[in-house]
Amino acid sequence: MKIVVIGGTGLIGSKLVTKLTEHGHEAVAASPNTGVNTLTGEGLAEALKGAQVVVDVSNSPSFEPAAVMEFFETSTGNLLAAEAAAGVGHHVAVSVVGTERMPENGYFAAKIAQEKLIEKSGIPYSLVHATQFFEFVRSIADEATNDGKVRIAPVRFQPIAGDEVAQAVGRTAVGTPLNGRTEVAGPQQYQMDEFFRKALAAWGDSREVVTDPLARYFGSVPGERTLVPGDGATLGTITYREWLDQNTPGKQVP
Repeated sequence: MKIVVIGGTGLIGSKLVTKLTEHGHEAVAASPNTGVNTLTGEGLAEALKGAQVVVDVSNSPSFEPAAVMEFFETSTGNLLAAEAAAGVGHHVAVSVVGTERMPENGYFAAKIAQEKLIEKSGIPYSLVHATQFFEFVRSIADEATNDGKVRIAPVRFQPIAGDEVAQAVGRTAVGTPLNGRTEVAGPQQYQMDEFFRKALAAWGDSREVVTDPLARYFGSVPGERTLVPGDGATLGTITYREWLDQNTPGKQVP
C-alpha cells in the first residue's frame, strides 16, 4: 500500500514512515525538505500518484493565531484538492485531544477549522486526537515560565510517547476509514502542576513550579478535563518515567 506522510520528516512523521516501511508498505515522506509543499502545492500531484492513503502530521511553524489558522486552512485545502484529483481513498489527520473544549485557543481553533475541511471534503477520513507528547514536555514548561517560575494550572494531564502516537496513527492509516475520530493518550493521568514539579526535579531544573488556577496553556486557561481524553481512548503503555530513562540516561522521575 502506498501511504504518503505529509510532514514525514518531522517527529511523528519520521517515526511513522519507519514503522509503515517495516510492515511492508510504501511510505513516502513528503515535506518541504523532500520537495513537497502543501502551502504552495509544489510537488503534491507527483507525490500523490498511486497513493491509497495520505496521512497529515504536518504542523504550523508559527503558533500565532492568524498564522496558524492560515497554515492549516491553506495547506489542508490544497492537500484535499490534490487527493481528490489523485483518487486517494483515505485521509488521516492528527489533531489534539480537547480541541472542541478550548475553541478560544488560537491553535485549537485552527485545528477545528482543519477538521471541518476534512469532514466536508467527501474523502473518507480518520482523525486521530492525541494528548501532549512526552517530547514536548520541556517546551510546555518553557512556555509557562514567567519571571523564572513555571506557572501551571491544577488540571488533568495525560501525555504520551511520540512512538505510541506513531503506532496509533499507523494502525489507523492501514485500517478502514473511521469517518470520525479516535483518541490516544498515555497510560497515566496526572495533576498537571504535580507532574511538572516531578519532571523538573528529574531534569535537575531549579525553576519553581507554581500552582495557578488561572495559568494559561499556550494562551488559554484549560478546564479540569480539557486536555485528557474521554472514555474509550486507546492508551499507551510507556510511562513518562520509562521514556525519560530511555532518553536521558541516569535521570528518573521521583
